[in-house]
Amino acid sequence: MKAFGSLPDGYREICSVDLKKDKKAAVCVNLLAIAIAVILVLPMNAVVPFYRSLVSQTDIKDILIKYVVLLVLMVLYVILHELVHGVAMRTCGTKKVKYGFNGMYAFAGSDDYYDKTAYIFIALAPIVLWGVVLAVVNILVPAEWFWVIYIIQVLNL
Repeated sequence: MKAFGSLPDGYREICSVDLKKDKKAAVCVNLLAIAIAVILVLPMNAVVPFYRSLVSQTDIKDILIKYVVLLVLMVLYVILHELVHGVAMRTCGTKKVKYGFNGMYAFAGSDDYYDKTAYIFIALAPIVLWGVVLAVVNILVPAEWFWVIYIIQVLNL
């Protein structure tokens, strides 16, 4: 796996996606994300009912704590997710990784080009790493905290 500062000889750009400029592609990506979330949430709701773990508690303080923890974890997760992309890029030889937020998406990027293997590695690194970490955490937390962690796991995909 290697990063290239310029497109190697004999290669040509096949496709470039800019979700900030291509609104149709951005809508498609977001609709796909919603569909994946629904596919992950509905069956799990039959196993661990959402209502019982995040809504039905009688103490409003407990409910608020869970929602605040969820919001903090969501922000932290996005940062950690992008950092893992950056570490993967550096592992492939990228010298400078750019991090940012464009109003809709957080991102880690570089001006380098990657071969197919490196590209797949960079794309999947946070999904695999955080998928394993979150699955273990979800097994260890009490049932009433299941959905707090599982929602982060859904965001991971």
